[in-house]
Amino acid sequence: MSRRIRFALTTGGAVAAAQLALALAAPAAHAANYPVTPEQRSIAARTAETGIPVSELVPNAPDTYTVRPRDTLWDISAMFIKSPWRWPELWGMNLEQVRNPHLIYPGQVLVLDTSDGRARLRLGRRVDGGGPLGDARLSPRVRSEAVALDGISSIPFNLIEPFLNEAVIFETNELSAAPRIVAAQEGRVMLSRGDIAYVRGELGGQREYRIFRTPRALKDPTTNEVLGYEATYVGSSEYVRQGETRTGADGKPEIVPATFTVTSIRQEAGIGDRLAPVPPRDYSNYAPHAPAAPMDGRIVSIYGDALTAGQNQIVALNKGARDGIERGHVLALWRSGSSVLDRTDGGRERIRLPDERHGVLFVFRVFDRMSYALIMQVQEPVKPGDRFTQP
Repeated sequence: MSRRIRFALTTGGAVAAAQLALALAAPAAHAANYPVTPEQRSIAARTAETGIPVSELVPNAPDTYTVRPRDTLWDISAMFIKSPWRWPELWGMNLEQVRNPHLIYPGQVLVLDTSDGRARLRLGRRVDGGGPLGDARLSPRVRSEAVALDGISSIPFNLIEPFLNEAVIFETNELSAAPRIVAAQEGRVMLSRGDIAYVRGELGGQREYRIFRTPRALKDPTTNEVLGYEATYVGSSEYVRQGETRTGADGKPEIVPATFTVTSIRQEAGIGDRLAPVPPRDYSNYAPHAPAAPMDGRIVSIYGDALTAGQNQIVALNKGARDGIERGHVLALWRSGSSVLDRTDGGRERIRLPDERHGVLFVFRVFDRMSYALIMQVQEPVKPGDRFTQP
């Protein structure tokens, strides 16, 4: 039996209407922070006309859903469709009402319409439960309630935000020539937050610097080629006073290092640790989408000291911008098939079982030859050498 569910803005009148108005007429400057690719727009346009087959819905897809403050497009997509990264379909079902998928706000109610055998999501406009899409009757009551000014994000941004500065792959071993900590206040060997560090090396005009330990080479699991260098993030520091070269009491040149303050710490900093400028912060949204072309690669390493990784952990991939990887790409994780003996014919021949898909990756940072991805879903521990493809 088909179903057509209609809903209304939650009673609270002016607040709910204001939220809907924000979604329909958000400032262009706000929307510009959330890019939509031509491919995604094309997909959305097609689904806006036809919807998607009901067979693509999850079995328990809700008839209506009220958007909550900590929701993401990934979360909402997963409630309605089997592949949560297919957010353009979710947006396409709203194309006439929500011009940009990122301008969906807490408090709005999504309605699932499957009346013609195709699935679409709509925003409702009633509060009195009468005829379809009629005029809302708004109560003149005054009600105080916080109104969300920012649209929901695509994915749980808090999971990747700490790694935007910390997880870095250098194309070459450039940190070997970077400014270095040469001494600490009062002769200390290890430094904590608030300690003074003395630094030698070529410094730019920046005020904030990250502190890294000696980098390690990351090699392709298949070719053994060095793809980049990953340095362990130690903490951050702030430039206080420039160094100089002056004449000593004996008439010889004296080198005075620059002065820094350690402002935050992940682990104690030490003599010999290297400094790199803090890059500009990029808080733009991350729109999940599948690669346009086939993709086949391997996990290079687990970020940190772990040997295996699970959900919400970070992994490094052996594919980067030159291979067509983009920020926002969703990739499928595969478990290698086991080698077993065929005992059914008496020959005890060894065979290889097929690989099985068991997880989903979300790419959030891309370098030339490598990238970092967040494990969004996984059934078994992920380890270096595991395979990924397009979803």
